[in-house]
Amino acid sequence: MKQINNSAIGDSWEDVKKELFTPEEIVEIETSAALMSELIEARHKQGISQKRLEELSGVSQPVIARMEKGATSPQVNTLIKVLRPLGLTVKIVPVSES
Repeated sequence: MKQINNSAIGDSWEDVKKELFTPEEIVEIETSAALMSELIEARHKQGISQKRLEELSGVSQPVIARMEKGATSPQVNTLIKVLRPLGLTVKIVPVSES
């Protein structure tokens, strides 16, 4: 990523991120992004379109698109419905394992 040298907004994204978000919010954002990245990667690897995932999961394609874009935070049951046809599920693990 290109370094931005503008003291009005900070020297880097890391600086700006620390100014805008609490450490807890950063963990939440990064965890959510990683989860959606895994979902998208699994869907692409299996050659499943969002429309086909709608048919397999019962979750509408616009909801899937919003989830993948990070425009919405899905309920746990919605996430499970979308992951199941991809052969995935969620698992609770200690933070030290993540």
